[in-house]
Amino acid sequence: MTSDTQTSFSKRPKSERKGLDLDELRSQAREEARRKQKEETASILASINKSREPPRGKRRSDTPKVPGTSPTRKDSSPIKPLSSILNVPRLLATPHTSSQISTLWTAYHASRTGGTGRGFICASLPVESYNAMISVAKKYPVFVVPVARESTADTAPDGEGSGTAHEFYFLQWDFHQPPPAPSATEPDPFEPVTSGSSCNLPQTSTVLFTPLQEYKLRASFATPYLVLTFYTDLSQSHGIVLLRGEITPSSGPVAAPPEQATSGRFFLSQIDAQLLAMAVQRFYLWGEGRRDGEAHGSTSEKLLKQFHEKPEEFSWQDLINHSNVTA
Repeated sequence: MTSDTQTSFSKRPKSERKGLDLDELRSQAREEARRKQKEETASILASINKSREPPRGKRRSDTPKVPGTSPTRKDSSPIKPLSSILNVPRLLATPHTSSQISTLWTAYHASRTGGTGRGFICASLPVESYNAMISVAKKYPVFVVPVARESTADTAPDGEGSGTAHEFYFLQWDFHQPPPAPSATEPDPFEPVTSGSSCNLPQTSTVLFTPLQEYKLRASFATPYLVLTFYTDLSQSHGIVLLRGEITPSSGPVAAPPEQATSGRFFLSQIDAQLLAMAVQRFYLWGEGRRDGEAHGSTSEKLLKQFHEKPEEFSWQDLINHSNVTA
């Protein structure tokens, strides 16, 4: 073989020298993508398991600290009591329908932050829906949720121009003891809270959302950007559970995306917080999605199950596609 021939051969694409056709290259690319997906899922699950292990010689508290909680409760729950937000005795002293209470709940949060409502989201849901969600959440207490981000020519890979990127958030449920049974009379501050005083109310729960990259770096020490609290105090008297979302204030000049600068001092915009809260229902309220279409409900269940039970089959692209369709 002459030197010219050797030079010509060396300049050929690597795929031609190896005799690979386009289909084989695509197959290799798919396999590489699947391998990276498996590694990413395994890395997240390893971080989760590591964060749940208590330090040596120490016993992890059954009541983890959550932003916005009150240390003055008589019981051991770390959650700020509903009575610190609403005047529950006064509310129960006169007849109110569940719809009226939901309206009051919304109006209260809309009046926060100087009447702008920034930093808070709220909702109410039937107790049956809440019980259905926590039954799933206790089996699958963590997940990941994508939020769409507009990328620019400066941030898009390989100069491909603007497009849609996604930021992933780590979702984690925590469960706490049921609240004391509400009463139309003011509670006696000297009366101890007994185990039977909750009147078999459902457990209070919280859902923490943390940027996935930050969680992978800091695990349980990562700062949650959004904390959802489900209050079950009125679940027996009015059949509803009240949801309160608190967006963590930022210490820097800006935290939310520039195009949503109205969020100001908070790590998340109101819109992103709403999208994350909606994802809780989408992935944990099984059967709800089937009212609008069997495929959506079954896909949510499949993705959540795969993430926990068959991480090698979990597809990040399927998660993005499903979230884009149902957003």
